[in-house]
Amino acid sequence: MSEPVQHGWRMPAETAPHECTWMAFPPASPALGGNADDIDVARRTWTRVAHTILEFEPVIMVVDPADVAAARSRLSREVTIVEQPLDDAWMRDIGLTFVLDADGRLGGVDWTFNGWGRQEWASWDLDSKVAAAMADVAGCAYLPSSMVNEGGGIHVDGLGTVLITETVQLDPGRNPGMSKADVERELTATIGAQNAIWLRRGLTRDYEVYGTRGHVDIVATFPSPGTVLLHDQRNPEHPDHAVTAEVLDTLSRSTDALGRPYQVVRLPAPAALRDRRGFVDYSYVNHLVVNGGVVACTFDDPADAEALDVLAEVYPGRRVVGVDSREIFARGGGIHCITQQQPAASSR
Repeated sequence: MSEPVQHGWRMPAETAPHECTWMAFPPASPALGGNADDIDVARRTWTRVAHTILEFEPVIMVVDPADVAAARSRLSREVTIVEQPLDDAWMRDIGLTFVLDADGRLGGVDWTFNGWGRQEWASWDLDSKVAAAMADVAGCAYLPSSMVNEGGGIHVDGLGTVLITETVQLDPGRNPGMSKADVERELTATIGAQNAIWLRRGLTRDYEVYGTRGHVDIVATFPSPGTVLLHDQRNPEHPDHAVTAEVLDTLSRSTDALGRPYQVVRLPAPAALRDRRGFVDYSYVNHLVVNGGVVACTFDDPADAEALDVLAEVYPGRRVVGVDSREIFARGGGIHCITQQQPAASSR
């Protein structure tokens, strides 16, 4: 585990000012598509997200050296390309989790990454080296952790509280033998979390092939201090209807680091229940907050309009832009999963 923190590292809320957003350009990975056409679709979709983020803040794209020409042919010249070998393209999980110290100095936590708990389909030898390379580019303090974790497995309010799930941090494929107390100590040492809200599980689809076994960033998030945004599956025909009820019960009994209760705002699940593989985990919770805006997942769904309205209400003063994310979810995640914000530092 990490040594006791000397600088008081803290992961700021996603709503804090950003220096930029990091992404990874999809390599020719079997997990991202079974053929060249599927990979091309993934690259078009990731590019669309990058160009939307560019409307608000700079984008740094990590690109496998074999794919630089393909990336440059698609990406705006405003996107900074960093060459680094890749297995996959889920930047939230393979990259640094950025933190700041009390003086505003930038640091980056490099969680141990093992392919979401050694999934049979995953490869991670290259991806496990991405975070260290990012630290060199960002010029930040490098903070390695021996705990297996991913950025999609945590959400913070910036005031000391972290949302996590038992099936990720306590996964035997990730951290065999670790207790809740062990996990909480490591989260205190690395991201300054002093109050952990444990959810028992994530969304149903996330436990199937190409799932993460319960990432919280499609379940709930903190749009502002004192508020939790909850994925609200209202249709009892979907198994996530029961998940919503369970998570709502947990959140309604939870408090922040100062003991204050949270207001829970329900964000509707899309009306679509299934795709060709079964029940979907489409989630509007999986959005990215950017400087002055929100880049939101849409699904060409009747619930899109209501969801974007809710996001506009909980993020006042930010422009909400939707990007069709069905092709991202078909590969195992959403907009939040393929991005990682770098907070603005006030000192170096």
